[in-house]
Amino acid sequence: MTEQEIQSIKNRFGIIGNSPLLVHAIKVAAQVAATDMTVLITGESGSGKESFSKIIHQLSARKHGQFIAINCGAIPEGTIDSELFGHEKGSFTGAHEARKGYFEVTDGGTIFLDEIGEMPLGTQARLLRVLENGEFIRVGSSKVQKTDVRVVAATNVKLIEAVEKGKFREDLYYRLNTVPIYVPPLRERGTDIDLLFRKFAGDFSEKYRTKPIRLSEEAKTLLLSFRFPGNIRQLKNLVDQISVLETDREISVTTLAQYLPQDQGSKFPTLLKTFGGADSGLSERDLLYKVLFDMRKDMTELKKLVFELITNGQVDASVLHTNQELFEDFHGETLRNVPTSAQTPSSIVIAQPNEPHTIHIDGIQDITHEEESLSLNDKEKEMILRALKKNKNKRRHAARDLGISERTLYRKLKEYDLENLE
Repeated sequence: MTEQEIQSIKNRFGIIGNSPLLVHAIKVAAQVAATDMTVLITGESGSGKESFSKIIHQLSARKHGQFIAINCGAIPEGTIDSELFGHEKGSFTGAHEARKGYFEVTDGGTIFLDEIGEMPLGTQARLLRVLENGEFIRVGSSKVQKTDVRVVAATNVKLIEAVEKGKFREDLYYRLNTVPIYVPPLRERGTDIDLLFRKFAGDFSEKYRTKPIRLSEEAKTLLLSFRFPGNIRQLKNLVDQISVLETDREISVTTLAQYLPQDQGSKFPTLLKTFGGADSGLSERDLLYKVLFDMRKDMTELKKLVFELITNGQVDASVLHTNQELFEDFHGETLRNVPTSAQTPSSIVIAQPNEPHTIHIDGIQDITHEEESLSLNDKEKEMILRALKKNKNKRRHAARDLGISERTLYRKLKEYDLENLE
């Protein structure tokens, strides 16, 4: 397919995005549409699977027939057979008259069975018969009826695992999975997230008759890093909420962070909270501090080893001259006085383990760490104080330097009894 044809399909069905996985899914849907093959669409909830079922129907020869979308998980087990295949009068309590099912009504059209993994095993057997022979029987009847219906199914669970657990028929799985289409979750679509954000912002701007909200560059970076477990549905609700509640149409990273659930995090790896031993019970931020301190200790030991090798004549002393910036916080004398020969004078002072060193974290460049003081709470408190001092007690700016949300900073100030700082 050409790029023009793909863009035409996007425009027609309201699909936003250019990620390779999304484009591939569109191509497969368009190619299979001209056939009568059964299609299984997989993807997380809220990723837009129903849009692909509509592409398949509208680009097929059945486009003039009916299209019905059914959520198998939303129909009670006791009535799903009647809904799909119909029933005869008096076949069960409440069946006051005969009723046609969806497979009878949509003869010549397409049925989209969403959440097919929730379908009861008995109904699965009936569906398999429709797929194999185009035949079905109404509930309470013995008469076999014919239907010409194309089935497009979708699921947000791994059906093969359901087959292994005996919750889904293996023969039905392979019959449905003739042509698989994978719809990627939002977190796998890269900058499509920003495109969708702007699209929704424009839509809600028209709806509420206000200026559309816009993201700062820092806020955009945060948005792209968020995992969005609820996918497009969650992103749309987020934009709707911000559009209504925020008076400032320029959305900063701090403002955006307040609307993102704290427990869902970003797509970047996170530290586990339970390691056992001495680290048990530490928060992720505490563990991060500890890792940084351990890295500094390792670097100190590495520099010490290099100095010893130079002093013993095993490494040319010119290493010090070519890497001055690396060693200038480690020794006591200026490197300009160090000869380039292999023999290094003993006047070079090797830093002792308890000498202070500067750690640069989140833009705060004057945090001094001493080996004998490893209290993580003290260090966190000290960082907060320095950030507030640097930003003249402007908490929003301090939170930004610390790499935390303003809400988290307020909680830390309360925890360390720093709320009344002037």
